Amino acid sequence: MRNTPIDYTIVKEKIEASGIPVVGKAKIREIVKLVNEIEQATGDKFIRMEMGVPGLPPAEVGVNAEIQALRDGVASKYPMIDGIPELKTEISRFVKNYLDLDVNEQGCIPTVGSMQGGFAAFMVAGRRDVKKDTILFIDPGFPVQKQQLNVLGMKYETFDVYNYRGEKLREKLESYLKKGNISTIIYSNPNNPSWICFTESELQIIGEMSNKYDVVIMEDLAYFAMDFRQDLSQPGVAPFQATVGKYTDNYMLLISSSKSFSYAGQRIGMMVISDTLYKRRFADLKNYYSSDEFGYSMIYGALYALSSGTSHSAQYGLCAILKAVNNGEFNFIEDVKIYGNRANRMKKLFIDNGFKFVYDMDDDKPLADGFYFTVSYPGLGGDELLEELVYYGISAIALGTTGSERTEGLRACVSQIREEQFADLEYRLKRFDEDH
Repeated sequence: MRNTPIDYTIVKEKIEASGIPVVGKAKIREIVKLVNEIEQATGDKFIRMEMGVPGLPPAEVGVNAEIQALRDGVASKYPMIDGIPELKTEISRFVKNYLDLDVNEQGCIPTVGSMQGGFAAFMVAGRRDVKKDTILFIDPGFPVQKQQLNVLGMKYETFDVYNYRGEKLREKLESYLKKGNISTIIYSNPNNPSWICFTESELQIIGEMSNKYDVVIMEDLAYFAMDFRQDLSQPGVAPFQATVGKYTDNYMLLISSSKSFSYAGQRIGMMVISDTLYKRRFADLKNYYSSDEFGYSMIYGALYALSSGTSHSAQYGLCAILKAVNNGEFNFIEDVKIYGNRANRMKKLFIDNGFKFVYDMDDDKPLADGFYFTVSYPGLGGDELLEELVYYGISAIALGTTGSERTEGLRACVSQIREEQFADLEYRLKRFDEDH
C-alpha cells in the first residue's frame, strides 16, 4: 500500500482490469477509458492531459449556421462528395488568406475530420506507383496515422526529426528517398506532440526533396496558425502560416477545424490538393480506381468509398466560420491564444517540481508555448512515469507511442485544464516530486 493522492488500491485494480499490459504503451483512447473508470470509482477528478481535445466553446457563427441549415432541411439530402460550392469557395479563400497559396476550388474538399482526410490520402497517394509502396513519417507524430496504415496493410518508415533540424534534414531525407520506395512524406506543423515548428529553410528542403524524388507531401495542419510567437491572425497580411506549398506542387494539406475553431465534435476538416497534383495522372491508380487522375480518384474513389460525403449541416457550419474569418469578422487565433498562456503556467509548475522538458528548442530558438509540451522526470522512463503519474491523478501519453526516440518523456496537452485545477496540479506535482 502506498499513500498517493488517488486511492492506490483502486488505481491498481483498474489498471489490472483494463487488460493494458503496459500503461505507457496504451493508445490515447485506452488511456481515456482507464482514467474515466478511475474517476468514476474514486470520485476524484484527474488533470487530463492525454487527449488533444478543444477546451473552448465551439465557434458560435458555425453553430448558428448549422442549426439554420438543419431547419432548412439539409439533413434529408446527401451532400455532394466534393463539398457544397459555398464551402469550397471559402476554403480556397482561407488558403490564400492564411497560407498565401492559390488553389482552385476544385481541390478544396471537406472531409470527416482530418482523420478521414489522412486515411483517404494514404489510399491514393500511397497507391499511385507500385514501386513506391512506403510512407515516410517525419516524427514524432500522431500515432493513429500509423494505425491507419496498419489497417490498410501499407508500409511505413519513420525517424525522429529532433536531431536533424536545419540543413541536417536534407541528408536524412535523402537517405530514405534515394531508395526509390517512398511515395509520401507526412508531418504535422506545428508538431503533435513536440510542438516544434519547421522553419522556412526546412520546408524548402522538404519541398526540394519532393521535387527531386517525386514524392507527395502530406502536411498536417491540425494546429493551424497556433505558433503564437508571431501574429498570423490577419487575413491576407504577412506573416502567413508556414507551408511546404511555397516550395513544391506535390502537396496535400490536411486542415482541421477541431482545435482552431473548437469544432471537433462535428467531424469536419479540409483536404486541399494543389492544382498540379490534382490533375496529375498515375497509371497505377487504375488498379484501385476508375480513373488515373489523382484528384478524381481521391473524391470518387477513396472518399466516396469511405463515407459518401461529409455531414451536410457541418459543411454549412464550417462555411460560415471560414467566411467570417476570411472577411476579418472573426479572429479565431485570438480565441485560441489561451492555450499558449495555459502552457506557460503549466510548464513552470512541472519544472519547479523536478521535471525537465524533452523537446525544448525549435532549431535555434526556444520552443513556443502552445497546445502541447513534453516532459520527463530524472530516473524514470516514459512508460514508468506515465503509470506512476496515474496514481497522482495526472494523465498524459508516453512519447514512445508517437514515434519519438526520446522514450523517457510524456506528451502533455493543455486544453482540458481548467483554472480551478491549477492548485490541484501544483499539489500533485509536489507530492510526486517528494515521493520520487
